[in-house]
Parts: sequence; C-alpha cells; structure tokens
Amino acid sequence: MHDLQELHAFVTVMEHGSLAPSAQHLGVAKSTLSRRISQLEARLGQPLLRRQANRLIPTEAGLLFHGYCQQILALAEQSQRRLDELREEVSGQVTVQVHQTLARAWLARHMDTFLARHPGIQLTLGHPAQPPTGPDEEAIWVWVGPLTECGLRQETLGRLTQGLYAHPDYLARHGTPSHPRELASHAWVDLLGLTQTGLPLQHPHHGDYHFTPPHSRLRVDQSTLHIDAIARGQGLGVIPRWLAAGREAHHPGELSLCLPDWQPPSLAVSLLYPYGRQSRKVTALLDFLRQRVPSAWRGEESPAIADPPSAALAPPQRSLHH
Repeated sequence: MHDLQELHAFVTVMEHGSLAPSAQHLGVAKSTLSRRISQLEARLGQPLLRRQANRLIPTEAGLLFHGYCQQILALAEQSQRRLDELREEVSGQVTVQVHQTLARAWLARHMDTFLARHPGIQLTLGHPAQPPTGPDEEAIWVWVGPLTECGLRQETLGRLTQGLYAHPDYLARHGTPSHPRELASHAWVDLLGLTQTGLPLQHPHHGDYHFTPPHSRLRVDQSTLHIDAIARGQGLGVIPRWLAAGREAHHPGELSLCLPDWQPPSLAVSLLYPYGRQSRKVTALLDFLRQRVPSAWRGEESPAIADPPSAALAPPQRSLHH
C-alpha cells in the first residue's frame, strides 16, 4: 500500500525539480521531504530520482512511476470529494424554471415527492415565457422546444411526439380530414403563435407536406388552455401525444386524433444547468428529474399507455359541448 504523503512528495519534486522549492510548496522541512522520497524509493526497491547539477531528474523508473502516481493521487482526491459530498446535507434554496407545458402536467406533482424526500430544501418554481438567453447560475431549467446557445449545459431528457387533435363533435359537424390539404377548411386553435408560420407534416410513404394554418380566431398562451379549447370543439390543433393521452385518461372521448399517419415535428425536452461541479442539492435535483422522465418521452412505450400527465390538465368538471 502506497503512502499518499510520499506520493505527493514525489510528484511535487517532479514538478519543481529540487527539494527546496518543493518543501516550501508543501510547507514541510527539507529534511522531511527528503525522508519521504527515500522511504518511497525503499518501498519500490529502486531509485526514482537522481541528481544532475543542481536539479533532481527522474530515472527511467521515476518516469514510469510518475504517471501511475498522478493517477493514484487523482483517484484518492476524487474518492475523498465524493465522501465529503455524502456528508453534505441536501438542503438550501433551489430554483427550477420550467416550460409551461410541463409545469402542471409533470413537474409540480414530482416536486412534492422531492420536497418530502429532502426536508431541508426550499424550492422556487417558475414558468417563464422565454428560454434562457445567458448563463444562469441560480436556476435549473426544463424546456420544451428549440434552444440557442446560452452558456448552460443542455441535456436532452426526451422528445414529445405530436399529433393533430379535435373533439369528435367538431369532426361530426365539419368532417374528418383525410389529407393535410383539407385542413385549410377547418378552424384552427393556435398555441403561442407557434404554427402561424407553417406546420411541416411528414408521412412514412407520401413524404412531406407543408401546411399553412388559417388565421386562428382563438390564440392561447398555455397548453392547458389550448387543450381545453380543442376539447370544447373550437377547432383543430397540434398537441403532444403524451398530453393528449393524459387528458383522455381522465376524460375519455374529448379528443380524437386526426391524420394519425401525418407526423408533426417532435419537441425536445431539455434539462439546462451550469457547467462545472454542482452542489449536492443541485446534483440531487438533477438526478431526481432524470429518474422521473416518462417512458413515452424516450419512445419506449405507446403514448396512450405510458406514464400519463397529471390530472391537473383536466378541467374541474366535464365540459358541455354543443
């Protein structure tokens, strides 16, 4: 078993080239440093350093051992750091900025579990209208959709596949489209103006179709309001299938998937956090969020049967349809 003080002494002498500055750097007497080097050479059974003029230079064994020595010290430091982290309490203030699509449908219910698991945590939840534009050292972000470089690490948690939905009563009155070109004759419910510049649709056999939705008489800025409007029969709109499955689980028959073979673009769900070493509270939260990703986001199960969204998406009572 190697003595870490002896290994540190050897690496330091390799860096400085002589005993005096090495001893000063380590804060020990020159005689103490010399003794540690001698003890290490005795343990190894061969010299590691030899004197040349006023400097100590490595022998062949010293050059070979130096690389291993650095690895041993690095592993020792890493293990100590991880052990120190285990002693660090998961407590303090943390902030999560979450896209409004996931605020109620996914994050809120899981944060109750996280707070129960870590009583020392004080949590702030926000749902800003725009993604981060620069480094944010105070918050973790969960975002849906495209992102630009903002100085934060961007980790993809999964993707939300989307579909075209309407209420069955609306389709009974206005007809069910059989091709994207028929969508132009339908009322359109727009979320945040996201489809007003056009909606690309992809078919596995018939290629791509670029649909330009008609002017929307109803525009909303929240996913819950968007789904509510479509479920009330106001028209067609694009909804993540995972959210639609959750709505249908609580209120069957409110949403009907149109043109199932024509696929709108999927949306990336991204986790954003600062670069570098994280505090234990942030590491605990990041790991927790990764563990709570629904299987449907990873494409592991059918969206209709995968972990559904929270009942928070459902209205307090069933709507009346005309």
